Amino acid sequence: MKIDDWLLEILACPACRSPLRAEPDADELTCTSGACGLVYPVRDDIPVLLVDEARKP
Repeated sequence: MKIDDWLLEILACPACRSPLRAEPDADELTCTSGACGLVYPVRDDIPVLLVDEARKP
């Protein structure tokens, strides 16, 4: 997965507005909020930030 650092700084979880963290071993972005924690897929280096597409940890 190749997402620029500047982009990760501005991306936020659409459900709770917390910052997202890139998972190095998987093509996923994880919400940093302990209450939310949704995991969003990254397809073809494009984050899919749809709550319907996210999975619970």
